[in-house]
Amino acid sequence: MNENKQSHKRRVRYKGTHPKSYQEKYKELNPEKYPETIERVIQKGGTPVGTHIPICVKEILEFLQIKPGQKGLDATLGYGGHSREMMKCLQFQGHLYALDVDAAEMEKTRKRLEQAGFGAEIFTALNVNFADIDQVTETTGKFDFVLADLGVSSMQIDNPERGFTYKREGPLDLRLNQAKGISAAERLKHITKAELVGMLTENADEPYAEEIAAAVAARNRKEQSILTTYDLRNLIDQTLRFVPADKRKDAVNKSCQRTFQALRIDVNQEFEVLYEFLQKLPGILNPGGRAAILTFHSGEDRIVKKLFKEGQKVGDYSAVAADVIRPSAEECHRNSRARSTKMRWAIKA
Repeated sequence: MNENKQSHKRRVRYKGTHPKSYQEKYKELNPEKYPETIERVIQKGGTPVGTHIPICVKEILEFLQIKPGQKGLDATLGYGGHSREMMKCLQFQGHLYALDVDAAEMEKTRKRLEQAGFGAEIFTALNVNFADIDQVTETTGKFDFVLADLGVSSMQIDNPERGFTYKREGPLDLRLNQAKGISAAERLKHITKAELVGMLTENADEPYAEEIAAAVAARNRKEQSILTTYDLRNLIDQTLRFVPADKRKDAVNKSCQRTFQALRIDVNQEFEVLYEFLQKLPGILNPGGRAAILTFHSGEDRIVKKLFKEGQKVGDYSAVAADVIRPSAEECHRNSRARSTKMRWAIKA
């Protein structure tokens, strides 16, 4: 009689006093249900898993000067923290559009914002790469303000299934949109040594690019594919055994960070996409429209600085940021992931 009755599935619970794995951190994964746990993690300078703390909110809002009735674009929706604050400035007059290439996270964020009171009358989320903003404006019209946060969202970093971090075991994927392109594991399987050296050097300034590339090439010759985050981490660890013992741990961690970054930039074509977005940006802003860009990598910042200056020179912009704006020391203490942030801005002529 009870054969078809579905058995109750118990929630994964952690052993001991502190959760370690992604799945065990069920309180952090339910911020609305456990706000005290979330605040405790933040107060300690951490980011609760599955969430994302928006960076430079005060600085962004001070520059954008959002007014009720305006139309804006969050070119990189993510967890929706920036979108939420920008919509508060609109006071339910006007509209905010938002783009995200990650369809799954975009839908979660849309529902979260809807539950917070920001429904379809004020907010529209689109599963579009921000390189295609010119196509978006064909239906939306031009914007009064635009924000692009180029950082990878914490939800993606924390989830081991996405493969964004060497600190957790998972498939070596690194794609922002898992429905398109090839994974980092597939990319490494067919890459040449020279090509990998170039990628690691250009995308991450990796000092041990030659050694890491040689080790990957050796694995490929033996047909020993690098499939997981730990496969790559362990390869880097073995490769840097020549580094003095007292400096090795730090060197391995930094090379892992840079290598994962370089691969992520490559498989998502991040520099090419950013360049295309910035070339189209003046054409989607209304006169006097304001754009703010947050970067987290020197290569990104160089591209933004270069194209903003070129835009000002040809008359697309009436003013651009002379210097970068950085988050306050207090914010960096509260959110360690803010430390590398640089903000630049431009105003449409």
